[in-house]
Amino acid sequence: MQAIWRSIENASAIGPEFSVQALLLSLLLAFVLGQLLAWLYYFTHNGLSYSRSFVQALILITVIVSMVMSTIAGSFVVAVGLMGALSIIRFRNIIKDTRDIAFIFCALVIGMAAGSQRYVIAIVGTLALSMIILYLYLSDFGTHRPHNAFLRFTLDGHLSPDHPVMVTLKKFCRAHTMISSDGGDFGERTVEYAYQVMLKNAAKNEIMMDELQKAEGVKNVSLTVQEQLLQI
Repeated sequence: MQAIWRSIENASAIGPEFSVQALLLSLLLAFVLGQLLAWLYYFTHNGLSYSRSFVQALILITVIVSMVMSTIAGSFVVAVGLMGALSIIRFRNIIKDTRDIAFIFCALVIGMAAGSQRYVIAIVGTLALSMIILYLYLSDFGTHRPHNAFLRFTLDGHLSPDHPVMVTLKKFCRAHTMISSDGGDFGERTVEYAYQVMLKNAAKNEIMMDELQKAEGVKNVSLTVQEQLLQI
């Protein structure tokens, strides 16, 4: 173990020098660190756009970039030729989450460090990034509460200030604003209401929906949380 770490330190100090052993070590280190990055993404992902292929791509990108850096090491002609060859490729996949872009960039940098035999930078950098990612996940940093949402329901009749629906909204929402009310004209009793609400606690959405559905005359209750919709 000490011999392996000594070779890593020496390679980081003297810079890239091609050999089969160095290439294998670079690819192996890129694979291990890419796997760690992929596991972190899998563990900390909480959106609605999870993709198994994206997780696997993080590992492949790290190893491929490491191989690219080993290929162009010390050769400007090869670097220019490889740049021209890669310019032919067109990537048409749309990255929906900016966090995914950050993980792709991490994979690229880790692969570059491993491929150029800056092993200490690759290892220490990956560990530092892992700690930052875990901190952001465990602290729930950046989460905005309360949540904005759209509430729709139909009611047999018109709402009054003391109606059970209004009581429920005051109980579970910090604020609520009526956007529209359709119906109730020319003898129709059923009115469709649309409200923009600011929820106090998104974890109690099901309880609020249950109380609304139990109110007399209330039907077709639907709630759309804006923050969750934006993650699709």
